[in-house]
Order: sequence, then C-alpha cells, then structure tokens
Amino acid sequence: MTGVYLFDLASQQARYLAVRQATIASNVANANTPGYKARDVAPFSEVMARTSASMGMTMTEQAHVTAGENRIPTKPVSAAEAWDQLSTSSSVSLEQEMLKAGEVSSQHNLNMGITKAFDRMLKAALRGS
Repeated sequence: MTGVYLFDLASQQARYLAVRQATIASNVANANTPGYKARDVAPFSEVMARTSASMGMTMTEQAHVTAGENRIPTKPVSAAEAWDQLSTSSSVSLEQEMLKAGEVSSQHNLNMGITKAFDRMLKAALRGS
C-alpha cells in the first residue's frame, strides 16, 4: 500500500502561500521607498516541478522536501508587469498587491477546505473499519 501525501502537499502549499503573503506585505511596506522594485514568488507549479524533479517524486523523510537550497524563489516584477508606478519611482502598484493578497487568501481558504474534507474522510474511513 502506498502512502497518501495530501497532507504533505497541503502543508507545502501553505508554506508557499505564507512566503507569497510575506513578499506582498514587503512590497506594500516599501511602496514609498524610492527605487524599490516589487517582487513576487514563482508560481506554485514551478516550485513543485523543481522539487519533484530534484526528488524524483519520492519522499522518505519530511525534511527532504524543505531542504535549504530548495527554498521558494522570488523574482523581481518588471515595470511592464506593474500597473501604476508611484511618484517615488518604485515599481509597486498597491491595487495589484491587494489583488494578489486576495488571491493568496482564496488559495489558503481552498487549501484549508480540502485539508479539512480529507481529514474528515480519513476519520470516517477509520471509524468504519
């Protein structure tokens, strides 16, 4: 019987969303800093592809997924990707950052909903055995 790694995947996505939310908060906090370049994290699918390629889709220990060199990468947001630039010449668009924060919140809520449903399903299966 193979293991079910949904909880590990949900945990990894929760860590990813925490990093993305922190990056968005940093962008908002530095919106008035002259010359500040907005940052964003790589999409979760890229992070997972990089992790699974280096690990060969095998997990024998929890620490293998979160090795120090496999941290979630951030990338600068180009001026073409930003909506409006502030008079301070930073590339932060507060409206765009708020939309990103809303997306992160929605993704987190979905992640928690799936985790709770899976937990209830496992508990029901165990009670039925």
